Amino acid sequence: MSNQGASVHLRIEGKVAVVEMDDGRANALSPDLITALHEAFDRAEQEATATLLVGREGRFSAGFDLAHMTASAESARSLVTKGAELILRMYVHPQPLVVACTGHALAAGALLLLAADQRIGADGSFKIGLNEVGIGLRLPLFAIELARQRLSKRHLTAATVLGRIYDPSTAVDAGYLDRVVPAETVVSESLELARRLAGLPLGAHRETKRGLRGPMVESTLAGLADDLSQLGVPTNVTGRS
Repeated sequence: MSNQGASVHLRIEGKVAVVEMDDGRANALSPDLITALHEAFDRAEQEATATLLVGREGRFSAGFDLAHMTASAESARSLVTKGAELILRMYVHPQPLVVACTGHALAAGALLLLAADQRIGADGSFKIGLNEVGIGLRLPLFAIELARQRLSKRHLTAATVLGRIYDPSTAVDAGYLDRVVPAETVVSESLELARRLAGLPLGAHRETKRGLRGPMVESTLAGLADDLSQLGVPTNVTGRS
């Protein structure tokens, strides 16, 4: 297993690049973690034909690092910009991208789920969803567009405007996950799925994904600075796990 950064490790399993996030805490997206994930995806594109992103047991990702989000509006904007660029990169990743959602996935953690092609979640008392409204933040447009494309229309208003948080089973109906399995098998079943998807013709997969998702990614990135220019800081962080 090779180290991509303090909290990210990558190993190659056959044709699958397994990217593991584990900061020993809540896997909050900090600048260092985002940089390490970019480095891991760079390697995955060169050394594999499918990618699997795995969280730590009980904690997939609690979203953006609160120390940076609450330091100042400038710090929050910088971190969200870096996170948006990573998440939108994942959305057009040129290989099949599978996520093993190993536990809680809130705010930007839920956006990582929306950016993947297939998402298998661990069963348990876990919280999944976009809780930005509940902590006093508006959803940035890149998050709204991801939600619009990936979430069920029946759940879109509740999941975004009302900040509803789901458990794993209801997260399937909402569109955050594709299926739920026992926590002890979530990684192995996700790896098996990634191995199957690694056999897809990469050129056809890449170009179809780019045709489906590329226009949204390009337009969202073009307007990212303007959209985030007025982003504030969280006013209520009690809902974070």
